[in-house]
Amino acid sequence: MELKPEILETDLLIIGGGTAGCFAALTAAGDSDTRILIAEKANIKRSGCLAAGVNALNAYIIKGQSPENYLDYVRQDAEGIVREDLVLSMAEKLNEVTDKLEKLGLVILKDKNGEYVSRGKRNIKINGENIKPILADAVAQKNNIRVLNRVNIVDYMLKDGKVTGAYGFSLDSPVFYAIHAKAVICTTGGAAGIYRPNNPGFSRHKMWYCPFNTGAGYAMGIRAGAEMTTFEMRFIALRCKDTIAPTGTIAQGVGAQQINSRYEEYEKAYGSLKTCNRLYSTVNENIKGRGPCYLKTVGITEEQQQDLYKAYLNMAPAQTLHWIEKDLGPASENVEIEGTEPYIVGGHTASGYWVDTKRKTTLKGLFAAGDVAGGCPQKYVTGALAEGEIAAASAMEYLKKEKGSDPEPSEIELRVKEINRFFHGEASFSIEEAEEAMQKTMDSYAGGITANYIYNSEKLKIAEKRIDELLTLSNSLRAENTHELMLIWEVIDRLYVAKVLIKHLEGRKETRWRSFQENADYPQRDDKNFCKYVNSQLKNGKIKVIYRDLVKRDECYEHKD
Repeated sequence: MELKPEILETDLLIIGGGTAGCFAALTAAGDSDTRILIAEKANIKRSGCLAAGVNALNAYIIKGQSPENYLDYVRQDAEGIVREDLVLSMAEKLNEVTDKLEKLGLVILKDKNGEYVSRGKRNIKINGENIKPILADAVAQKNNIRVLNRVNIVDYMLKDGKVTGAYGFSLDSPVFYAIHAKAVICTTGGAAGIYRPNNPGFSRHKMWYCPFNTGAGYAMGIRAGAEMTTFEMRFIALRCKDTIAPTGTIAQGVGAQQINSRYEEYEKAYGSLKTCNRLYSTVNENIKGRGPCYLKTVGITEEQQQDLYKAYLNMAPAQTLHWIEKDLGPASENVEIEGTEPYIVGGHTASGYWVDTKRKTTLKGLFAAGDVAGGCPQKYVTGALAEGEIAAASAMEYLKKEKGSDPEPSEIELRVKEINRFFHGEASFSIEEAEEAMQKTMDSYAGGITANYIYNSEKLKIAEKRIDELLTLSNSLRAENTHELMLIWEVIDRLYVAKVLIKHLEGRKETRWRSFQENADYPQRDDKNFCKYVNSQLKNGKIKVIYRDLVKRDECYEHKD
């Protein structure tokens, strides 16, 4: 099989048609005649983290709260390592983008007084099974937005250090796309599948984060020399065992407490009630022989049970089906909980591109929004929308000054040749074997499930060596078709993310987030030396670690071109 080149031109290229990507496109389209192209690996009607829906908007400023309150919550939960300027600029837009989403057709639950039904201090309930089709339909109504579904983008097009488009290939036909653009917004999401998951074999993709988000946006930025931030703040979800369904729906929905096998409420005994502590306390209860651990739901009312059935049908139907199949709902049996494998994701933690308040990356012409943008945790759905809007507005300003440049035929020819080599020769091992080797390495030596999320410097050295070996070996992988070619690139992208992650874990010589970043060599928090961001940049094949000072709410960090 051979891919043939096809050149496309647009004003604004958006890589990734998920939540942030769709909203960025809608914002940029406005009433302008700007040509916008969305390149999506799947189909924007059901792609990204919201493909199956969601039952709440977890970032909203309810009555009595303020954007400043939201920033305080995020800063405390992240133990101070956040970009306060980014969090505040996002929080100020949360209610505005929620209103826009409702006007597009999203059903937000209201009480008898017409007020949104809140769930806790910062979120509201929705009927969100169709949230992604709503966004996709809104995009389809804009004449100046073109959508390329089932196109896997692999790298940025660069000229004189500036991003001028991207390269990718079709999953349905032997076409290699060279997409030339005056500005690019990356909204590809975070990275799943780097570590060995809870469920092996056939069920290995039953995980918390979207299994099709493989860190492509991160990897493209890493290879292009962009500065990245805070990969060491991994996210590890506390989930319902086996189904890997959300636990917050139960904890907040019916006030269920975490209990061990002795029916003791254990979480508060471990100190603060921060996100990472819910996991850390559960892991330690199991280590101490007091597991399994549960959410205490026995005794909830029939109405509460029915509400849980409905809530999970909106986003994790496997959990509802699990209860119905057993004919034993949460009112009769406590829900067992466990931690997932670690993920790299900028929507819950702060991993991603190092951006300024305009969501510009350190590469000229490239902007980032959503899970792929770093420094701004707890953004969730509405935060991704807000960042999509900010990035789009910034890109449109950039377009006013940018004339663009013509694609380089020789560069395109070289890229086609590089990618077609995966169709030739014999492979010494399979794509799946490469993926399993990566996951086993990260699990054993970089703080995965079997290591109780703990790592040390000696283990990281082993992980680094093996990931580099796998990156070299990945060049000899072979594909029979474009689907297998996509799987190869997903492994390669994950390996680049793993390479950077290892350096970030090594670079933070303290333990700031229990379980999320549990450094056995430095088990204590070190505010004197590590109230800093751990950043990195790939230069000459080596990852250079960069330490940056914190940016406070009354400051505003902007890149200097």
